[in-house]
Amino acid sequence: MKQADLASLLTLAALWGASYLFMRVGAGEFGALTMAGARAAGAALLLLPLLARRDGRLAALRENWRRIALVGMSNCTLPFLLFGYAALSINASLSAIFNAATPLYAAIIGWLWIGERIDAARAASLALGFVGVTWLVWDGAGYKNGATAWAVLACVAATMLYAFSAHYSKQRLAHVDPFAVAAGSQLSSAMVLAVPALVWRPATMPSTQAWLALLALTVASTALAYVLFFRLIARIGAAKTMAVPFLVPAFGVLWGVLFLDEVFSAKMARGAALIVAGTALTTGVFKRGDDERKTPASSCLHSGRNGH
Repeated sequence: MKQADLASLLTLAALWGASYLFMRVGAGEFGALTMAGARAAGAALLLLPLLARRDGRLAALRENWRRIALVGMSNCTLPFLLFGYAALSINASLSAIFNAATPLYAAIIGWLWIGERIDAARAASLALGFVGVTWLVWDGAGYKNGATAWAVLACVAATMLYAFSAHYSKQRLAHVDPFAVAAGSQLSSAMVLAVPALVWRPATMPSTQAWLALLALTVASTALAYVLFFRLIARIGAAKTMAVPFLVPAFGVLWGVLFLDEVFSAKMARGAALIVAGTALTTGVFKRGDDERKTPASSCLHSGRNGH
């Protein structure tokens, strides 16, 4: 891998890892609903002009808008809301770690939906990853004052939606330009959230810090991250880009510790290690032989992160 591509890979992981920091900073003042709506609207405004520059992409969006809208709901609207809600009471570090379990849920959904085979070794890897999730949920490491089980369930539900979206995109939208899916999903999400976001907008003007967090979340962690993601797919392939989900928790933890004074405890480290190890083994990331052919559905990444 060239140094420029490696730098892009690390930058993408850093941007997606920072999304949990920005949500943690902005959610308390904007509210999860308004923050999610503004994020999707801003990202759509930035991505649509890029989409229009390439012949055929807008046509692809128009022809497949129903399916793209469903991806928008499962990959943007609901996860944005759920992670925003969780950010009210859960450390940014913990949210990032929970998101690392997305490929685990993707493996289960693939087995239930399209009959993907899960052999004994892969089943053991899944179990290892879920032990890590259970450890974090049960122990309560990284919870803030007032945290509830609902916030934890919101993180788990969001990652399940990312996993569903990855499979749905592979099954129903594999023939569509992925950038059209990304921009269209943000647009549909913005349309769904527009009225509720305005109706339940904050009663008082958010602080400058909260506005900067929302701006960074929209421009850097959503729009710019999508552009980097698709550029990496084109340059180095989906299999190598699969390294990103394993780096996102590390950056999520790093930003939380550096900027929010969060404590990354030994208990959180053990849970994170189990999740990442189980995910790596489940996705076959250590089997480099048949790179492209063994890449799981849509790589279970953000476009289908997923949209951190």
